[in-house]
Amino acid sequence: MSESPWLEGITDAIGFTGGALSGFAIGRLLGMDLLAPGYDTPSIIAIVLVGIGGGAGLQAARAWRSSRRSRSGARSDKSGER
Repeated sequence: MSESPWLEGITDAIGFTGGALSGFAIGRLLGMDLLAPGYDTPSIIAIVLVGIGGGAGLQAARAWRSSRRSRSGARSDKSGER
C-alpha cells in the first residue's frame, strides 16, 4: 500500500526544517552569522551549513519512512504465514 502524500510531505518538511535549524545552530556555535550584512566568508559557510543540515534532515526523514515501511511490511508478511 502506498503512503499518504500528506505523511510524506509533513515528514519531509519536519526533517528539512529540523536539519536546517541544526545547521543554523552549529553555525552560531562556531561564531558564524548567517544574516550578517554582506557575504563574507563566515556568512557563506553558515549558509552552506544550513543547506547541508536541511538536506541531511530530509534524507533522515526519508530513511525513517523507509524503515517504518519495511517494518510494517515485514509484520504483515509474518501475520499472513499461518
